Amino acid sequence: MAHAPFQEILSEIERFNTTSDSVLALQEFTVRLIATKLSYCNWVGFYMLDPNDANVLVLGPFHGAPTDHVRIPVTEGICGAAVAQGQTVIVEDVSADPRYISCSIETKSEIVVPIRMQGEIVGEIDIDSHDLSAFGTEDRIFLEECAGIIGKSMEKKHA
Repeated sequence: MAHAPFQEILSEIERFNTTSDSVLALQEFTVRLIATKLSYCNWVGFYMLDPNDANVLVLGPFHGAPTDHVRIPVTEGICGAAVAQGQTVIVEDVSADPRYISCSIETKSEIVVPIRMQGEIVGEIDIDSHDLSAFGTEDRIFLEECAGIIGKSMEKKHA
């Protein structure tokens, strides 16, 4: 895989998941690990659908600069687009995408990967980079695997 030690990160997330009984702890571990191991990932966070309002994403654990965007309607932004489209969204240049909600003037590209529980989207992993075109196919595959681990962990905890 081109950018980084994706398999090593996935193994560490899987290992942590087997010893943790908390989805929140797993999310915190995941954002910290990705941000630490992948230098081009300048902001890594989770947005989860509000259990009381499925039309709003709520900021969960994140690593990076604080954001004012703690609640995002699913009709707005790249985060909303990933929910609406039901698939990963990669934006190579956020300044060229009218959907982008500016969180940091330093952000140049973004990837948002939906998390599913029993087939339904329940949240997403959102990553920003200060580099243009930072995310490619390998990142998408890697982050979709991360989202799969989180989703399965949520299913197990809600069983």
